[in-house]
Amino acid sequence: MEPKSGRFVRFEGPHHRDLGRMVGIFALANGLGLSGRLSAGEFEWWRAANDFGNAAYVDPETAAPGVYTGNPTAKAWFKTSAAHLVSYTSSYLVLLRRYDVECAVRFCDDPGLIVYEDAVQVIAVPS
Repeated sequence: MEPKSGRFVRFEGPHHRDLGRMVGIFALANGLGLSGRLSAGEFEWWRAANDFGNAAYVDPETAAPGVYTGNPTAKAWFKTSAAHLVSYTSSYLVLLRRYDVECAVRFCDDPGLIVYEDAVQVIAVPS
């Protein structure tokens, strides 16, 4: 059974994107946003939410170029202490559920070998 708390949280879909890495919440929402299925209002919200997130939070690949290409099985985990970021994802979850896009919430204390870390997230290679 999946724990309901931990130092880290990850939101991911049930399907592999590449090299065993499950698709994360923002990739799931981006796929939905680019699919043409969203209403005009939902599309506008999705774009604004992405723009906000891109401005407010560091893209690990920008901060540490090659962090994913050099660690192809690495996964992003949010720090549960970054309540503002975890809360930010809740609207994405609502949108995904509205369109029956599965997204699991996973908690852990040890996401694996941490290859990148900032104030709100880590990128870790699973053990």
